[in-house]
Amino acid sequence: MTILVTGGAGFIGGHLAEACLEDGHDVIVLDSMDPFYDLRIKRHTVERHRELAEETGQEYRFIEDDIRDAELVEDLVTESEYVYHQAAKAGVRPSVEAPREYNEVNVDGTLNILDAAKRTDLERVVVASSSSVYGGREEYLPFSETDPTLPVSPYGTSKLTAERYACTYHEVYDLPTVALRYFTVYGPRMRPNMAISNFVSRCFTGEAPVVYGDGSQTRDFTYVRDVVDANRTLLDTDAADGEAINVGSTTNIDIQTLAEEIRDRIAPDLDIEYAERYAADADHTHADTTKARRLLDYDPEYTIRDGIDAFVEWYEANREWYEPLVLSS
Repeated sequence: MTILVTGGAGFIGGHLAEACLEDGHDVIVLDSMDPFYDLRIKRHTVERHRELAEETGQEYRFIEDDIRDAELVEDLVTESEYVYHQAAKAGVRPSVEAPREYNEVNVDGTLNILDAAKRTDLERVVVASSSSVYGGREEYLPFSETDPTLPVSPYGTSKLTAERYACTYHEVYDLPTVALRYFTVYGPRMRPNMAISNFVSRCFTGEAPVVYGDGSQTRDFTYVRDVVDANRTLLDTDAADGEAINVGSTTNIDIQTLAEEIRDRIAPDLDIEYAERYAADADHTHADTTKARRLLDYDPEYTIRDGIDAFVEWYEANREWYEPLVLSS
């Protein structure tokens, strides 16, 4: 089948496109090549896709353009049987400075996908949402899909609006849609400015890991292969159509402990340094994945420690090209 992956040169989208090629599907990637996610990593990802397509004999097309181009989106959706809509303006902190741009990309761009899809016999649209929709209030931990959605950033608000449109299009137009709420995804080719990549990089280069705030913030870190597996399941089931579903690791860890465990694994003699935290960052994330387990048979393979081990192993094998990007972020 033909699968359209918007944002398919990015982190999660790139891994999804790679998995689809490995599974024997033709893939179309639409990506604006927004430099917020380092373009050198995106180019590396696209090159990996092309090499894989040659190996598997699958058709692969990369299109550098924007989901705000409704006419282009219409054409690409019409050619496809499934859409993994991963494209978005990312980043909680920069969204505070540009809320309208986040709305234009994350909400209007999603509406372009949904409007095009409702005019076809598309099998399914899977929309990437975020744990940012919850806002991080401690009294609701772990977050269930029935808990209040109280985003504390324009980014979180835009992702919540996009996922609600996806679910509404299922109800109103009978369009098969699913919104997956990702909880802090990490792994190979992750954004260089993420906490895990920074901790690992600084430890390998003999620099102290930097924790923003006092380290008491907690995160439900989800390894990217578990996220890919949840998405793959949606090629074969309609049980989740019209739903918003948490995709997390089922456990969380405080940032102080995370920094210490990475430090102790790589360079135990280093100290931990601290810097001022960002106001728009949620205090806590932790996923209740009961619904995902019931509808998708979701059973994440990686604990945070398993995932860190896998990422460090990948990092060591790719330090030559990846490490300079992290250090310059």
